[in-house]
Amino acid sequence: MTKAELVNQMAEAAGIKKAAAANALDAFVEGVKGALKKGEKVTLVGFGTFSVSKRKARKGRNPRTGKEIKIPAKNVPKFTPGKALKEAV
Repeated sequence: MTKAELVNQMAEAAGIKKAAAANALDAFVEGVKGALKKGEKVTLVGFGTFSVSKRKARKGRNPRTGKEIKIPAKNVPKFTPGKALKEAV
């Protein structure tokens, strides 16, 4: 499903215009991004939890040359589905 398809579905389900649904979706995405940047979790009961996971620095290999490289540590977004979502799928 694309963003446009999701906006259409949200507009139909809520009985609102597509522009309002698009604004609501954009606000939701920005809210989640902002919370994750601060290191906070976003929990939607029944749907799941968005959180930040820390990856340690590690060694890797360049597949083309075989040379060993250092991969730096970084934070990555993570989604854990909730019980209701797991059961629905």
